[in-house]
Amino acid sequence: MTLIDFLREFPDEESCKRKFKEFREQAGVVCPKCGGTDHYWKRDREQWECKSCRTRITLKSGTVMHKSRLPYRYWFIAMHLLTSTKKSFSALELQRQLGHKRYHPIWHMVHKLRAAMGKRDGEYVLAGRIELDEGFFSTVTPPDKRDEPLKRGRGSQKKTKVLVMAESELVASPKKGAKPRRVGYLKMRVIEDLTKETINEVVRELASDATEVATDGSTSYVDLKEYIPRHDAQVISKDKVGEVLPWVHIAISNAKRQIINTYHDIKPEFLQNYLDEFCYKFNRRYASQTLFARLLFACVTYKNEFRYLYG
Repeated sequence: MTLIDFLREFPDEESCKRKFKEFREQAGVVCPKCGGTDHYWKRDREQWECKSCRTRITLKSGTVMHKSRLPYRYWFIAMHLLTSTKKSFSALELQRQLGHKRYHPIWHMVHKLRAAMGKRDGEYVLAGRIELDEGFFSTVTPPDKRDEPLKRGRGSQKKTKVLVMAESELVASPKKGAKPRRVGYLKMRVIEDLTKETINEVVRELASDATEVATDGSTSYVDLKEYIPRHDAQVISKDKVGEVLPWVHIAISNAKRQIINTYHDIKPEFLQNYLDEFCYKFNRRYASQTLFARLLFACVTYKNEFRYLYG
């Protein structure tokens, strides 16, 4: 959806409210008290009323906008900006564009949308052959570690560990100059450590349908063969890593570049939200025309569970 199309379809608050109601009814309104699905729409109250127990249900309740006081159009503009750009959009810049006085509500709104993206992608698991490796993303040093001597390398307090997995299918007859493997879905998960127990748990959750996994020779991956039928582990030199595990390293590089170019400092506890946005748009890279509608459907489907109080 272009900016002109967006302004034409959603010129005011009422048009956004009507579209949100339409998507909620398509997804199915469920009574939070009795679980009923038959409701009356009370136009004077702008609420549904359950036919069974008479419980009232507001437009925003049970969605990503639950208990939000921001206008519907704020949410729609944020969804449009997040889905119409290949990179990302910071909450501070969104606040400037909206002309809103306070930063914190806009920050909360954007993170709730990213959380909805992550929940939507969480319904899919990786299958077939996958590549797996870890990445180290720059984040703000946690308060409880600021007095410690700054470490270097993997153990640095300014680095957050991320496990990255990508479906990687062999291309039968690749074109000249093209990569020999075609990438499918991508998953990124922030992890506390690189122990095999932690990695095994994440692999079981995110790649339960995988039949083959390619990794480097790290001892953290020694037990993967117990969960995935075939494990191709290789000792990879730095100049060969792009050939053996091409797509996970392209994803890590692109995600790091996007974060550095858009944001100043990211706290480790919020890194997963930014990665969820990156993966959500990457996994729908061929559906850019419907990305706004897909995110809107996710917003009416998933209840907001983002509970952080900023600052």
